[in-house]
Amino acid sequence: MEPRLGPEAVALHPRWLAMLLLGLSALSSFLSLPASPPPSLVPRVRTTYNLGRTFLGLDKCNACIGTSICKKFFKEEIRFDDLLASNLELPSHYLPSYPANYSDDSKTWRTVEISRLISKYQNEVSDRRICASISAPKTCSIERVLRKTQRFQKWLQAKRLTPDLVQGLPSPLLRCPTQRLLDRVVRRYAEVADAGSIFMDHFTDRDKLRLLYTLAVNTHPILLQIFPGVEGWPLPKYLGSCGRLLISTSTRPLQEFFGAPPDQAADLAYQLLGVLESLRSNDLNYFFYFTHVNAGMFGIFNNGHLFIRDASALGVIDKQEGSQTATTTRENQDVFSCLVSGCQAQLPSCDTIPEKHSLVLVCQQLLPRLLQGRFPSPVQEEIDSALTHCGESSRPDPEVLQAASQLKDILRPLRTCDPRFAYRYPDCKYNDRF
Repeated sequence: MEPRLGPEAVALHPRWLAMLLLGLSALSSFLSLPASPPPSLVPRVRTTYNLGRTFLGLDKCNACIGTSICKKFFKEEIRFDDLLASNLELPSHYLPSYPANYSDDSKTWRTVEISRLISKYQNEVSDRRICASISAPKTCSIERVLRKTQRFQKWLQAKRLTPDLVQGLPSPLLRCPTQRLLDRVVRRYAEVADAGSIFMDHFTDRDKLRLLYTLAVNTHPILLQIFPGVEGWPLPKYLGSCGRLLISTSTRPLQEFFGAPPDQAADLAYQLLGVLESLRSNDLNYFFYFTHVNAGMFGIFNNGHLFIRDASALGVIDKQEGSQTATTTRENQDVFSCLVSGCQAQLPSCDTIPEKHSLVLVCQQLLPRLLQGRFPSPVQEEIDSALTHCGESSRPDPEVLQAASQLKDILRPLRTCDPRFAYRYPDCKYNDRF
């Protein structure tokens, strides 16, 4: 998998990818196409160019050169359906993401989304803050400004990513950084050659700036790389990113299933509780928690499998090494601390995050919309009672965890075994575990 951020590269100004894709468009006529591809998969030069100009917002292609996302565009592994043409005429802030077709062998195609890691408004505010940090006018060379910061100069000298280098960054992932966690970030960072070392000797200056920028803007792409779905984590496959853009597998957001049939609602609620359980207790001894939740953070694949669709609100506490909350003093705040949110945000101590934290949020805000009023008595009353106990933040951790466990026991027999749930069918016909 591939891409990563390109600080100034990716999100910075709405002409970024335009130049990249314009060049790719010129080359596309020389590239051979698969034999008799379906009409919807045939590259549309003008469509691709328009997408880059109106949505991707890339005007400094050099910052993303070499990343997975650029390679995929260049090799035409990403193609846009002709049906998007009318949408591409809309202003870029109308749609947060666009569907596309992706293939790594030019034979098998699957639907993906190209989406922003931050909103258009946040993008504009971020650019203004970067330029304002050097008292520049409304526009400036984003990459040049970020390269001159004291923080990045420290990164240039660093051989290893250490907690002091990420102090003051606003991401929940870095709220309580340990060396073990940061080594995992570097070792699994997919946007550099020869990944696998905990040292950054093989990082170019631009590689370091991309990584720093992504950590400051949105750590969702980082989490997909360091906790991949192929290893059992409830996260989709990483396909590429750069700066403020991400390629991800298409999923349907959870809110589209609030009116689902009872057996499907029970299945999704059961999966959601299982996801929270795996985040709370796992072999690597990391404790994951959500700072907040909404239905758009979870998605469902065509096979019925539920995943975390947006991991930007996931915090990580290292229970093995112990965590110290990152401090947010004036000394470690800089422009990287303020790219997305206000510079005054205070980080609570990791010691104050209870085990029940994410469960309470989900039982209060998401599960009732899936489960309330969906089942006959007395099952509905049992579900409602477990939901109430699970969502009470005043209850001790053991009581909330017990309520969640009881709710899973209630939901398990309410799930059916049929092809709609392809992620566990036909295994569910022969094994009760599914």
